[in-house]
Formats: sequence, C-alpha cells, structure tokens
Amino acid sequence: MTQTFDVIIVGAGMVGAALANGLGRAGLTVALLDRQEPAAFDPAREPDLRVSAISAGSEAYLERLGVWSRIRSMRAVPYRRLSVWDAASHPLSRLLPSGIARTTFEAAPLGRDHLGHIVENRITQRALWDQAGECARIERMTTDNIVSAVSDDAQVTVTLDDGRTLHAELLVGADGAQSRVRQLAGIGTTRDQYAQQALVASVRYTGPQQDITWQAFHPSGPRAFLPLHSDGEHSWASLVWYDDPARLAALKQLPDRDFLAAVTGAFPADLPPLTAVAGRASFPLARQHAKRYSADRIALVGDAAHTINPLAGQGVNLGFQDAEVLQHELVEARRAGLPIATPALLARYERRRRPANRRMMLAMDLFYHAFSNRLPPVHLARNLGLALANHLPFAKHQVARYAMGIDDTLPPFLQQLVDQAPRPAFLK
Repeated sequence: MTQTFDVIIVGAGMVGAALANGLGRAGLTVALLDRQEPAAFDPAREPDLRVSAISAGSEAYLERLGVWSRIRSMRAVPYRRLSVWDAASHPLSRLLPSGIARTTFEAAPLGRDHLGHIVENRITQRALWDQAGECARIERMTTDNIVSAVSDDAQVTVTLDDGRTLHAELLVGADGAQSRVRQLAGIGTTRDQYAQQALVASVRYTGPQQDITWQAFHPSGPRAFLPLHSDGEHSWASLVWYDDPARLAALKQLPDRDFLAAVTGAFPADLPPLTAVAGRASFPLARQHAKRYSADRIALVGDAAHTINPLAGQGVNLGFQDAEVLQHELVEARRAGLPIATPALLARYERRRRPANRRMMLAMDLFYHAFSNRLPPVHLARNLGLALANHLPFAKHQVARYAMGIDDTLPPFLQQLVDQAPRPAFLK
C-alpha cells in the first residue's frame, strides 16, 4: 500500500500533533504517525504523572489551532502567581532580612488573568489527537517502527514495518529525545547529563485548589509545587524533587505513608497538608541539542531537536514555538506556490529557532549552576539578586513576559548575564 502526502509527521505527542493540526487547517495533507493513540480521557482517573506548564504564548497558539477549548473542557488549572526562592541554609543568610531571597511573579500587574496553565500531558495529547481526527486533510496512523526514510530530488519515501510506503515532500521528526527520524537522517547530537535526577509525584492535599506554582532552590536541587485540579472533595498537585539519584531511588521504595512524611519534612512550609500519593517516578536530566535541525527533506521539532533542564518547565513551550515557526514557513511557501522542503526554507526555520532555543538552554543552565552552588559569595549574590528583583518591577515584569511566551527575547540584563556566562562546548 502506497500513499502520498505533503508532510509526514512522526510523533503524535504534543508538539507533533500541534504541527499536524496547524498544517491540516491550512490545507496541507498530513500523515500523523505514532506507536499508539493517546488514552481516552477519564475524569475519574487520578492525574497523570507527566504535566506541563503551558505558557500564555502556547495557549494562544493552541487557541489558534482550535484545540484550547477542548483541553479546557477536560482539565487545565490556571496559575496566577509563580514564586521562587533560595531555601539553602548558610551562615551568610543571617546577614539578610527574612524573606528577602524570594520573588513572586503575578499576573495582575501584567494586565493578565493568569500566567499560564498546568495541564496533564495526556490531556493535551488527547485533545490534539481528537482535533486532528476531525480534519479531512490529516490521516492518523499507528505503527511500531519506521524501517527507512530515503530522500531524492522529488520526495522523501518512508517505509513502515508493516510494509506500507508513504511519500511526502517533507518528513518531520517530532518523536522525542531518542528520535528515530533523527537517526535515519544521520543528524548527530551533543549531550550533557546532569548529576541530578528528578522525582515526580502526584499527590492529594487538604484545602482548595491553589493558584500558585512555586519552586524552592536547595543545594541538592529545587523542590517544586504545581497545582492540579480539584474534584470537589480533594485537591491534587504535582510535586517535583530534584536530587542525587541514590536518594531519589530510596524515596521511590518507601511505603506511601513514609514517602509523604519524607516529602513533608523536606519541602517548604508552603506545602499544603498531604493526604495521599497517586504515583511517583524518577527520570534522568540531560541537556541535548541536535547539530542540525534538518537534513535533505527531513526536519526536527521539539525534543527531537533539543532538550533542556526542566527547571522552569519551558521544554514543551519551546517545542510549540518550533511547530509554529515551521508551520508558518511551510504554509507561506505553499501559498506562494513554492516547494515546501527546500534547503533555503529549512535553513530559515533553523535560523529562527536555534538561537531562541540556545538562549533558553543557557538561561536554564545559569540558574542551575547558580542555585546548586554552595560557595558563600555565590549564595550571597543570588540572595541579593532575588531581593533586587522585587525592587525592580519593570525588570521582573520583563522576565515574566518572556517566561509567558509574550515576548520572544530575554530582558537585557538577563541577556547580558547569559552572554557573559561560559559557553559549554555543545552551545558554541
């Protein structure tokens, strides 16, 4: 069986499915492939361990795709405040007033109702998959593996393990950090493994649904709270604990009661009283960047192109930005009657996205190394930096607008820090 499309997208996760919807709505024919379709939404089911902080900028993109209302009809929790602080204990802390090393970003001063939404990944994936199923220009397919991808002057030919053959002008790899499409394209990566890992837990707590997400920085790594939905009787949250892999492995083995006690003892007093844990898992942290975003008739988006430290939850938002930029380039080329997989077009896509992704990588590394450093001068400097942020509302609002995806450039003072920071080899 042979089929022909304008674009083949491998990976129906959040980024790949968003790109498919954008292209299909614009009139391009799309094959959207994944190993299996996302699970159906069950409102009675406990929350997914994998959640994302969807920025206001990403919400606007999903709204343009016509899918945001579908997501909201399932579960999406707005957060109106974001608080960060230095929780490290050090003798120098006594030299500073209590609470000085904490800054809180709020939506209201920005003229916004909220900063973003916390959404379970499987909900976003399901909504985008269902939306794609309603577009006649998109064909959803499930397949276990891609055997080959061969490009020539006219098209790219993809062979699936069940014998099907697909032709298209462009193949897009949206299939994650271990991308099969990237491997077939012969595109290498640079990768740096962090010493820490992250443990994620879905927990139930006493009290109403909260509207704040926060992150407290410890020398061993941050500890974060992300509010999830309330079912009328209980409220839920996602907790993230960054630490040494051995410590996290021990935490995963604890009985639920002992695990909740350990979390309560280690997390800040801002944590509401916990009553149950629905699930927990840990995963390694790595920074990875593809050496190129395209080769021949193949392009990469999202985690197939880059993964970053998840400190600020910006990974999926960067992926949505990739999808929107590539979508714009392809749609404009089609409207102009031009080929959609020329080297010039794909190079333009990379020129627009690589610097932005690199800036975010450097910014996250700057925070990671600054807040995991135990040296007294660095401890004092970061405390003073957080204190200064509270007294410079304009600068603080600039940072918030960048994190929300409203502005696409770093604030000048933060850009200067990033520019002066030592560059890892993979970013040079």
